[in-house]
Amino acid sequence: MAPEMVDPPSNTVCVMDASGRLGSTLVERLLRRGYTVHAAIQKQGELGAGISDPSIDKRKLKIFRSDMFDYHSIIDALKGCSGLFYTFEPLEDQSSYDEYMAEVEVRAAHNVLEACAQIETIDKVVFTSSVTAVVWRDDHASLDADFDERHWSNINLCRKYKLWHGLSKTLAEKAAWALAMDRGVNMVSVNGGLLLGPDLSMANPYLKGAAEMYEDGLLVTVDLDYLVDAHVCVFEDVSSYGRYLCFNNVLTRQEDALKLAQMLAPGVVTPPPSEADQETKIIEQRISNKKMNKLMVNFVTESSTI
Repeated sequence: MAPEMVDPPSNTVCVMDASGRLGSTLVERLLRRGYTVHAAIQKQGELGAGISDPSIDKRKLKIFRSDMFDYHSIIDALKGCSGLFYTFEPLEDQSSYDEYMAEVEVRAAHNVLEACAQIETIDKVVFTSSVTAVVWRDDHASLDADFDERHWSNINLCRKYKLWHGLSKTLAEKAAWALAMDRGVNMVSVNGGLLLGPDLSMANPYLKGAAEMYEDGLLVTVDLDYLVDAHVCVFEDVSSYGRYLCFNNVLTRQEDALKLAQMLAPGVVTPPPSEADQETKIIEQRISNKKMNKLMVNFVTESSTI
């Protein structure tokens, strides 16, 4: 009689990079759902020390020191896993998000997808991308439909206007898709909106061109819990495929833009829009997340199971 497997690979997943805000929250959410998690982190410190929920079995958490440019460290973190949640967050010593970040992100994505192709137990990769890999185009007026997962940002436009976040996310995601298709890796991407939170500031590279996104009806935000749920949903749903735009708020009114501005610069006093402006200045939404919403309809969230 074969011995019982204590940790079947189907219930073991890797989160990389787990030291960032999205990654660390994903680790906790997955542990609560019963997964064994390989948390691949770049920064020093013990990830498990910040987990105080008594319902979480910390024995299911395994920490790996992983460098996205060290192929062998990636392989070590992925061994025995059936899935990977991949998100790229620059190291703290990366002071600026510039044109060279695109090369960094492409190299990292290539290394990780190549490693996934070598791990036979990997069934699905959830690749975190961004809405900025979708919205930067110079042919808005000629588009018959809303922006959705079928659209890609124009690389030349991003370079021309120094939209480095859009350039990096577009090139990295395209590199990941090309390698996934070439190597037969089952991959889905979650293209998230601007992630809200206490650490959000004007220094966030996503915000370069925010005024233009707002005027074009393309400035969208996402809450951390919703973004994490979306990642888990596309991983667990066997019908998931391709790209998914992920956001739960669209800024279409001056009041919305004002609230975001106050969040980004809480010490700056901004005059409220006049009643006339509030009534007349309504921006038409030009971006659709119907595909994500359809998938999330039957998803059982963490709060629903407690």
